[in-house]
Amino acid sequence: CQAQSSTRKYGPVFEEQPVHTLFPEGSAEEKVTLACRARASPPATYRWKMNGTEIKMEPDSRYRLVAGDLVISNPVKAKDAGSYQCVASNSRGTVVSREASLRFGFLQEFSAEERDPVKIAEGWGVMFTCSPPPHYPGLSYRWLLNEFPNFIPADGRRFVSQTTGNLYIAKTEASDLGNYSCFATSHIDFITKSVFSKFSRLSLAAEDARQYAPSIKARFPADTYALAGQMVTLECFAFGNPVPRIKWRKLDGSQSSKWIGSEPLLQIQDVGFEDEGTYECEAENIKGRDTYQGRIIIQAQPEWLKVITDTEADIGSDLRWSCAAAGKPRPAVRWLRDGQPLTSQNRIEVSGGELRFSKLVLEDSGMYQCVAENKHGTVYASAELTVQALAPDFRLNPVKRLIPAARSGKVIIPCQPRAAPKATVLWTKGTELLINSSRVTITTDGTLILQNISKSDEGKYTCFAENFMGKANSTGTLSVRDATKITLAPSSADINVGENLTLQCHASHDPTMDLTFTWSLDDFPIDFDKSEGHYRRASAKETIGDLSIFNTQLKHSGRYTCTAQTVVDSASESATLTVRGPPGPPGGVVVRDISDTTVQLSWSRGFDNHSPIARYIVEARTLLSNKWKQMRTDPVNIEGNAETAQVVNLIPWMDYEFRVLASNILGVGEPSLPSSKIRTKEAAPTVAPSGLSGGGGAPNELIINWTPTLRDYQNGDGFGYILSFRKKGTQGWLTARVPHAESLHYVYHNESIGPYTPFEVKIKAYNRKGEGPESLTAIVYSAEEEPKVSPFRVMAKAVLSSEMDVSWEPVEQGDMTGVLLGYEIRYWKDGDKEEAADRVRTAGLVTSAHVTGLNPNTKYHVSVRAYNRAGTGPPSPSTNVTTTKPPPKRPPGNISWTFSGSTVSIKWDPVVAKADESAVTGYKMLYRQDSHSAPTLYLASKSRIDIPVPEDFTHAFVQIRVTGPGGDGIPAEVHILRNSGTYA
Repeated sequence: CQAQSSTRKYGPVFEEQPVHTLFPEGSAEEKVTLACRARASPPATYRWKMNGTEIKMEPDSRYRLVAGDLVISNPVKAKDAGSYQCVASNSRGTVVSREASLRFGFLQEFSAEERDPVKIAEGWGVMFTCSPPPHYPGLSYRWLLNEFPNFIPADGRRFVSQTTGNLYIAKTEASDLGNYSCFATSHIDFITKSVFSKFSRLSLAAEDARQYAPSIKARFPADTYALAGQMVTLECFAFGNPVPRIKWRKLDGSQSSKWIGSEPLLQIQDVGFEDEGTYECEAENIKGRDTYQGRIIIQAQPEWLKVITDTEADIGSDLRWSCAAAGKPRPAVRWLRDGQPLTSQNRIEVSGGELRFSKLVLEDSGMYQCVAENKHGTVYASAELTVQALAPDFRLNPVKRLIPAARSGKVIIPCQPRAAPKATVLWTKGTELLINSSRVTITTDGTLILQNISKSDEGKYTCFAENFMGKANSTGTLSVRDATKITLAPSSADINVGENLTLQCHASHDPTMDLTFTWSLDDFPIDFDKSEGHYRRASAKETIGDLSIFNTQLKHSGRYTCTAQTVVDSASESATLTVRGPPGPPGGVVVRDISDTTVQLSWSRGFDNHSPIARYIVEARTLLSNKWKQMRTDPVNIEGNAETAQVVNLIPWMDYEFRVLASNILGVGEPSLPSSKIRTKEAAPTVAPSGLSGGGGAPNELIINWTPTLRDYQNGDGFGYILSFRKKGTQGWLTARVPHAESLHYVYHNESIGPYTPFEVKIKAYNRKGEGPESLTAIVYSAEEEPKVSPFRVMAKAVLSSEMDVSWEPVEQGDMTGVLLGYEIRYWKDGDKEEAADRVRTAGLVTSAHVTGLNPNTKYHVSVRAYNRAGTGPPSPSTNVTTTKPPPKRPPGNISWTFSGSTVSIKWDPVVAKADESAVTGYKMLYRQDSHSAPTLYLASKSRIDIPVPEDFTHAFVQIRVTGPGGDGIPAEVHILRNSGTYA
C-alpha cells in the first residue's frame, strides 16, 4: 500500500496563487514577483498569461520563471499593467489560477496655479476645495493652517472629507483667519508620499454674527454600493450657527451594534445584507434642522456553496458534476477542461453549474475547473476526473472465508470485486448453480441472501465475476449456529424528571459464541461514555443486559430498544419511556398592534412534556439592559390554553425584545426564542427632569443645572428641556428651550440681574410628541459677587515666639452679595509688600483664628477679609503685632536629687536668658514613675522642687525645661535612682 501511495499520480493542485499587486511608480524596488505553486505528481510545469495571451520566456526578456513564480524586472506601467494568470500542467492535466492584476500606484504634484482668496462674514460657514492631483489608489487628506505641521483638527466645527479632500468650517471664528493648504498623502505598502497645494487665504468681514439654521454641505452619495464584509463610511457635515449636532438613523430598521464613530462620520464595520437600506443624517441646532437621505446597497463577491471533488468513475458509466455559488449580482458559471473552455458536445452537456457525461471514455480523464464570476470577482474550483477500465479483482475484497449463520435466520454474503465496468455475477454452492427462489435471492449488485437457514445449507459458496476486461472468482464456507432470543423484555414506564429507572433485558444464545447487548434510543445507539452519568449497565452477567437511567431528563423520553447480538444474528425488544417535566419553549413569538405603552403578543404552543401547561409568563429586555424582566400583561394571569396576550406599562420610544415561558406543576420551562426587535411608538414625556439646582457663574448670570433625563424617560426623538424662571416676588415667567437629552445646564445672562438674587425655577421635558409635566419650583441664586464690606476691629496678640491669635468683628450678613464662606487672614513681615503675605482661611462664621509658623521677635502686619464663592472682599484696616523673643536654647544643667523619707528633692542650676532670648519666668517638669504610666506636670518658680514618692520607690523619669513669654525651652532628661543623686 505504501509503495502504491508514494507513486500515485495526480494532476496539479494549487497551493499558492498570484494576488492583486500594487507597484509604486518610482520605487527603488527593481522587480515584481507574482507567486504560483502547485503540488502534482509528476511535478507540474508552469506557463503565464497576460491579458489572456501567453508570455514568451525568452533569454533576454524582462520576464523569467523562478520555480512557478513570475518575476518581472524593471516593471513599466505602459507595458506591464494588466491581468496575469498562472497555468500549471503535468501528464494528468492542466489547471489555471485565479487572475491577479498588476497596477501602478502614483501621486502627482498639485497644480502650481495660485488659489483664490476667500472672504466671508464671521459666523458663517465656508468650504475650501482640495482638487487633488491625479493619483492611484485613494488618498488621505489633512489641511494646514499657515505653516507645516500646523494641521487643523477635526473638532466638530471643522471637518475634512476623506472622499473629496474638501475642508468644511461650520461656523467661522476670528481664530480661523489665515492661509489654508490641502495636504494629501498616498500609502502604498510601506511607502508614503505627501504633497500639498498652494495656500488660499481666508479673511473675515466684521459683522454681527447672527444665528441661523443648519444647512448640510458635505453629503454621502444618494446610492452607496458596498461589498459584504467591508467597512462602509458615510460623511455628513453642515454649516450653521450655533455649530449643528449631527445624528444618524436607519429609516427602515434600528441602529446596528456594528456602527462605530459618530457626528460627521457613520462607519459600519463588516457590513452585511441586513445593513442595506435608507440612512438619514440630521443636522440640528437651536435655530432648526436639516436632513439628507441616501441608500446603502450591498453586493457580494462570488462564494462557493457547492464545489466539485476528485472523482474516479468506471468506463462506460454516466457522471453528473455540479457546482453552485452565491454572490450579488448572481454569478455566472462556466467550465474548463485542462485550462480550456468546455462547451456541450457529443456525450458532454454543459448547463450553467451542471456538467453531465454520458458513457465515459478513457479520454474524458483530466483536470476540470468550475469558474463562478460577477463584476466583483472570480472563484475557481478544481477536481480531477479519472476514468477506469479494470478486469474483476477480488484481492482487495474477497468473499469471507468462514460465514457463520443462525438457524432459522438470514445471512447476507456480498460479492464486491473491483471491476470497471461493473462485472456480471453468478453464485454456486459446491457445483450447484444458484438461482432466485423463495429462500435464495441474488441482488442486482451481486449480493447473495439466504433466508430461513437450516443445517443443510452448510457448505462452500463461490462468486464468479466477469466483464469485457476478464473474469475472477472467490469462495467462502457457511457454518450454521443456534439462534439468539430475548427471554425477558423491557417494560414501558412513565416517570418525572430527576427520577431513576432500570429497564430489564435478558437473552439466550449459541454457547459457542460471545453475546453482547446494545441499547438505542429512538434508533440512535446510546454512547455510555458520553452520557454524563445518566446511563449505566446494570449487570456484569453475560446473559443480562439491563439498562439503568439516573436523574432522567426530558431528552431521555422515547423508544428504548435492547439488542442481544452475536456475530451471526441478533434479537431485539423495545419499550417506551415517558419522562414528564416542565413545558418546552413556546414557538414563533410575534409582536403586533404596537402603541406607545402596549403591544399584542402571540405565540404557538410548545411541547407540554406530558404535563398540562398551567400558565404563561412574558419577559422583555431593552436596548439599555440585557437582563430579562417579567412584564405586566392583560390578562394578569395568562391561562395555559392561551396563545396571545397584551403587554402593558411599556416605555414609549424604546426598543424591546420579548419572550414567552410556559409552566406546569413540575416547574417553569425554557424560554422561547426572542421576538424580533420592535420600538414602541413615541409619546410626550411623562416625568419631569430631576436634580434642579444652580448658582455660581459670572456677574449678571443665572446658571441653572439639572440631571439629564435617562433614555428610559425620553419617550421620543427630538428630546430637550423647557426652563421657566422668574425673579422671586415677580409675576411673569421667562422661558428657554434647551435641545438635546444630554444637556445639563443653562446660562441666562442679563445686565439687570443683581448679585445673589433668588430666582424661582422649574423645568419640564419635551419631544416631538409634546411637553411633559413641570417639576416642583426650586430657588436658585444668580451669580455671587465678592463681598463689598470688610471686617472691623481687628486685633492681633502674640502667643509665644512663633504664634499669634487674631480676632475681628464680623461683616453684616445684610451687606453680603453671596453666601459668606469664612474669612481670610493675611499677614506679612514689616518691610515686605502685602502681595507677599501668607494667608490662613477660616470656614463658617468664626471670628478668630490662631496663626502658627511665625518668626520670633518679628513685627507683622495683619488684615482680615471676608470671602465667598466669587472671591475675597476688601481688606480690613491692618493692625500690627510683634512676636516675642524665643526661649533660651539651653536646658537646665547640673541636676541632682536627695531622698528624705517619702520626698525627693530635685535641684538644678538656674538658666539665665541672653539678650536675644525671652525672660525665664519658671520651670516645667514632667515626672513619670515608669515608661508605661502617664506623666505628671509640676511647675516651679525657682530651680528646685520637692516631689512626694512612695516608700517602695526605686526610680523615675524626669524632663525639666524653662518657660516664659517666648514659650518652652529645650528639655533636660534624667533617670532618677534611689541609690544615686547627681546628673551631669
